[in-house]
Amino acid sequence: MMDLLEFPAPSHAPGVLRVAGRLGRAVRGLPASVIIGSLILIFWICCALFGDRLVPYDPYAEDFLATLAPPDAAHWFGTDHLGRDVLSRIIVGSRDILLVAPLATLGGVAVGTVIGLALGYFDGLVDAIGARLLDTLMAFPFIVLVTMTLVALGPSNPTVILVIAIAYAPLVARTVRAAVREQRERDYVSAARLGGESAFAIMVLEILPNIRETILIELVTRLGYAFFSIATLSFLGLGIQPPSADWGLAVAEGYGFLTGGKWWVVVFNSAAIVSLVMATNLIAQGMGAFENAER
Repeated sequence: MMDLLEFPAPSHAPGVLRVAGRLGRAVRGLPASVIIGSLILIFWICCALFGDRLVPYDPYAEDFLATLAPPDAAHWFGTDHLGRDVLSRIIVGSRDILLVAPLATLGGVAVGTVIGLALGYFDGLVDAIGARLLDTLMAFPFIVLVTMTLVALGPSNPTVILVIAIAYAPLVARTVRAAVREQRERDYVSAARLGGESAFAIMVLEILPNIRETILIELVTRLGYAFFSIATLSFLGLGIQPPSADWGLAVAEGYGFLTGGKWWVVVFNSAAIVSLVMATNLIAQGMGAFENAER
């Protein structure tokens, strides 16, 4: 019998090994903070996608005989004031915040990038007026601006996405504007002008690819702020609404029981919020350090 070691490897094995090797080298080249933050973020994404299959209990099932039960072997994170399993609600509660926050961030970064490109490239009156408008918008306290708008429009997921996107757009525009102003003096931009390229082509095809790292870092940073902002708005009753198992709502519902020593609802849901914000901050810091090292 032919020895098993003599059988040829599957034809696709070399390609798989090459891909695995490249992936391993790419991961080894990343800062540790990016890897740690990414793992935390991937964990919560898996909870959002597959939470219904992971939860030990129905997160919406009420049990009035087990209200505010402390953590034990049956309920690792305890139960809330309606007897619902806190761990199950935290796992499922990741769904709304991981949907609303990225959509709001993408909207704000997209609008801010367009504004920043235009203001940074066109000097003179356009830039002067636009910069003053950005300063005026950023002068308003973020939470006051968002709260007033949500009170006027009414709380809902689409409204939260719209309001946060509008609130973040000026902040992103200021960062992109500064990056574009630095790039527009480079030789490749002058060569593109001499070559007859239009302003739109120069902004989109020449400058934009050279500031993509800045935009990506801004995207991740704003995502962390969006997680915290949405949790804060939910705590105030202006963000994600019941019957969602949102973490900010859970903190608001459990806050009144802290004085009675019932800490687990607030602590575990707050820890979930902190972990998401920390993950995005770790990724943003690592990306910033990596970009500076590349320069």
